[in-house]
Amino acid sequence: MENITLLIGIVIVTALVFDFTNGFHDTANAMATTISTGALRPKTAVAMSAVLNLVGAFVSVEVAATISKGLINEDSGIEPAVIFAGLVGAIIWNLLTWLAGLPSSSSHALMGGLIGATIASVGVGAVSFDAVVMKVLIPAVVAPLVAGVAAMLATRLTYRLSRSSDEQEVAKGYRAGQIASAALVSLAHGTNDAQKTMGVITLALISGGALGADADPPLWVIASAGIAIALGTYLGGWRIIRTMGKGLTDIRPAQGFAAQTSSAVTILASSHLGFALSTTQVCSGSIMGCGLGRKGGAVRWSTAGRMVAAWGLTLPAAGLVAAGSALLATQGDWGVTTVAVLAVAAIAAIWFASRREPVDHTNVNDVEADTAEEAGVVTAALQAVAPPPTAAALEEAEAAARDDARSGKTAVSAS
Repeated sequence: MENITLLIGIVIVTALVFDFTNGFHDTANAMATTISTGALRPKTAVAMSAVLNLVGAFVSVEVAATISKGLINEDSGIEPAVIFAGLVGAIIWNLLTWLAGLPSSSSHALMGGLIGATIASVGVGAVSFDAVVMKVLIPAVVAPLVAGVAAMLATRLTYRLSRSSDEQEVAKGYRAGQIASAALVSLAHGTNDAQKTMGVITLALISGGALGADADPPLWVIASAGIAIALGTYLGGWRIIRTMGKGLTDIRPAQGFAAQTSSAVTILASSHLGFALSTTQVCSGSIMGCGLGRKGGAVRWSTAGRMVAAWGLTLPAAGLVAAGSALLATQGDWGVTTVAVLAVAAIAAIWFASRREPVDHTNVNDVEADTAEEAGVVTAALQAVAPPPTAAALEEAEAAARDDARSGKTAVSAS
């Protein structure tokens, strides 16, 4: 193993802590719809997701290369203390949004933390903004839209193909399909998100001289990142699972299958291209798309609005926390110690706050009645472009009208 100093060791441990929070923060991406429709029991779902996240970590290192080689200029003089500060910013923001039950982007929290810490300690020139725009910001806007449109169209196609089938039998089939598609999303999540931690650890090893420039993640880095994200996934981020499974829209098995399949294809394609996109944004976009795709379905735009606001705040908020941490951490050992103590205190405070109203596998599907929201103007407008009713549906409607007319005549004669 490489010659690792104490500070680099602290950075590695902190990176794995972030990876752990990433795991339970993003469990909802793969399993929220599966749990909300009853396709899998909550604990079974998170266990399956954890195993597949671990497997996914070994599939590729393209995204890790984006983090370790593309985002921050390696020859800018960045030190391990700066990376440590960036990770602290990402962890704090992850936990705050988890406490609020908001599915924000762990990926953008990490990138915002790294960028903020780097700018505060080294300067703007150390950040490769071309890579930030091309491989972070543009995918952040495009990927959720693509996944959402794909999920909406897939949902409409799914209901059209199964319109003449028995509803209960169809639901059973789609629940089985949900399990398969959820497994694919979990694999894709491990392929994309676990690599981000690999990239950070590799960047720390390069900045500390333990690895040469342009080095790929060593096997022990890949394994440790995969294990950390799998453990976090098994813990289950129940608050965010509730929001994505019940808070955005009411999901039926056919919708869940369409949403998860669309998400998996988008994430895997982006991982292959090295785009460090937000799997949370992709999966949230798919869920909203499937809500719009079902006739009579409604997206709860108030929840979606809070979620999008959190997306917009993630990069700057994590960056500001990381920048403040970097100003302290670069002062020497006492600065690193101070940042570590403050981070532990903040984590403990957030944890105790979460215990006031705990959410776990026993109540994850319990949603208050006041969370219900009728379809708004946007939902109604989008559903207005739904395909026209089929001939069979028109015949059924006409038959029902004739039956109603006969019943009315019979009632008048009897009176």
